[in-house]
Amino acid sequence: MITALTKTAFIQTCWQRWLSRRLPASSSITLAHKSIFILPTGFGLFWLFIVVLLFLFGTNYQNNLVIGLSLLLLSVFNTCIIYSYRNLAGMSLEAKTGPYVYAGESVIFPVELSATQHQYQVTLGYPQNLPQTIAHVDRQKLLTLLSFKNEQRGWVTPGRLKVESRYPLGLCRAWSNVDLANPQIVFAKPIASEPVLTQQLNQDDPSSTDRGRAIVGVEEFQHLKPYIQGESLNQVAWKQLAQGRGMLTKAFSQPASEPQWLVLDPNNLEIEKQLSQLTWAVNQLDQSGQIFGLILPNQTLAPNHGQQHRVDCLKAIATYPNLNRMQAHG
Repeated sequence: MITALTKTAFIQTCWQRWLSRRLPASSSITLAHKSIFILPTGFGLFWLFIVVLLFLFGTNYQNNLVIGLSLLLLSVFNTCIIYSYRNLAGMSLEAKTGPYVYAGESVIFPVELSATQHQYQVTLGYPQNLPQTIAHVDRQKLLTLLSFKNEQRGWVTPGRLKVESRYPLGLCRAWSNVDLANPQIVFAKPIASEPVLTQQLNQDDPSSTDRGRAIVGVEEFQHLKPYIQGESLNQVAWKQLAQGRGMLTKAFSQPASEPQWLVLDPNNLEIEKQLSQLTWAVNQLDQSGQIFGLILPNQTLAPNHGQQHRVDCLKAIATYPNLNRMQAHG
């Protein structure tokens, strides 16, 4: 026996498949007749009921004034259909990259809006999230930030974005369901703890707190700093001097000792807790300027430091065990 829930799921699946064929995923979409749907609102259906009632009343009593009023109201309704369509037609939506967030925080999906003509009272929202109303859209590009509730780590796909307008009188609802193909990475929620560290190469001083810390040296370029009288001219940044940026010298660094390693124990059943602890450890080591590497059962990141290395490590932790894991919503 087919239950009502099964029927609803089947209809929803067919609807999504049809939308995928008619409105394929794209990071930039311009709304047109193929992607805009229009139906009367509840107020619009009541309006049509009044039109029919007035027309029947006028024909029954042969009252031309009442018949004319019903036809006038019907023409207003037809005009609203056209204006509802024009209020969305030509609008362009482009997905942008949002800020990095952790599991449990709202994911921000930036969407850039623009239109070939003035458009008013446009509402945007993802399923099961509060919609946001834009009062006015024109040729000037407008960046709107859409929040999305999320508790999971990994890749998060918000689903189809509903773009809706009931302009001008609320008689018709024009809308579109677009897929902006904008999955975003969500890092594991950090939990403060002692990091899981192993000194794989040099065990001479395992208690040292300076392992992996960068000190002044000659191995790796760090940054440019103002020239100090007496410093070697070999370190002068001559290219920058020629560009008129003043006398600068190149600063280099090298690790004080062997780098630290963050290691995930696959035999530990508390995998999610370990991943959260590793996330916290990555942030702590990055803030202290230390050089560290990451070892996961399916991936190893060589020791390094800097913002890009931090992001790479957090991405690897967030997507463990499947590097291409996608968490779908909506």
